[in-house]
Amino acid sequence: MKLIKTEEAIGMMLCHDMTQIIPGEFKGPLFRKGHIVTEEDIPLLLSIGKDHIYVWEVNENMLHEDEAAEILCQICIGNSSMFDKSSVKEGKIEVIAACDGLLKIDRKRLYAVNSLGEMMIASRHGDTAVKKGDKIAGTRVIPLIIEKEKMAKAQQVSSGAPIFTLKPFVKKRIGLITTGNEVYYGRIQDKFTPVIIAKLKAFGAEVVLHRLSSDDVDMETGFINEMYDEGVDMIICTGGMSVDPDDRTPAAIRAAVDEVITYGAPVLPGAMFMLGYKGEKRIPVCGLPGCVMYAKRTIFDLMLPRLLADDPVTKEEIDRLGEGGLCLNCDICTFPNCGFGK
Repeated sequence: MKLIKTEEAIGMMLCHDMTQIIPGEFKGPLFRKGHIVTEEDIPLLLSIGKDHIYVWEVNENMLHEDEAAEILCQICIGNSSMFDKSSVKEGKIEVIAACDGLLKIDRKRLYAVNSLGEMMIASRHGDTAVKKGDKIAGTRVIPLIIEKEKMAKAQQVSSGAPIFTLKPFVKKRIGLITTGNEVYYGRIQDKFTPVIIAKLKAFGAEVVLHRLSSDDVDMETGFINEMYDEGVDMIICTGGMSVDPDDRTPAAIRAAVDEVITYGAPVLPGAMFMLGYKGEKRIPVCGLPGCVMYAKRTIFDLMLPRLLADDPVTKEEIDRLGEGGLCLNCDICTFPNCGFGK
């Protein structure tokens, strides 16, 4: 810091807040720490009794927090049109979703930047659905000024692509197969289909083919193949996913798909979930357990945004859902603003 006459401070950076007091009316900062003094500021500083002030000495090897925040924001989103950003305020910039979509985060590079010290990027969880206008992240450096060399290091460890990407949801055409002898033969009302349609509608997806299947493997496999040939973008099979002898949906899916990603997931509700991919187009084929019909949130709510954003799911990713994979079935559901699936 350097002590100088206030009249000589034009272009200099303030080292601390400058408090203004108007008895009975106002007490607070007239200028914040880090403010760059302009010619118009001089009379105001003098009016609050500041004939001398402390400023930062010019150092060409240092960056102001506002400049550093811009660098961090660039590291986060690059020039992507999928995001907006706020103006710099007190050395902070907020990253905002410019459209609905699935948020993807390069966690390794996010950690690499945050582990450098004196800088931070704080975000919401990745692999979650966001809406246009949602806050995605905030960036800032911790000190008022930071070494240019350190910011260059941040750019280096995060080089290659932005840390955040946003994959827009695709308005997919869905094939839906409702399974079970009890529904097929009209013994009970189909209450599963309306639930699935409502969940799909929230993302702009539409059921264009719907079939009722008995617990016959060949029938259900035939419907899966038919829907694939008709060009649907995704196939969902509801029911028949347990280990009961009459529940044959897993066998039908295995017979129809080219790759089974998983049968079973460390998530409750939803442990009997199944996912495979079919054909050259690699369309997802899902087997949904009965809990999806009655539970507020299940494995399907975790997988659906990814599948509708054309984000391939791996078994390793599903296996990692064990931590956070227990829905607490809260009286007031706040999903996705909760720990389920995080």
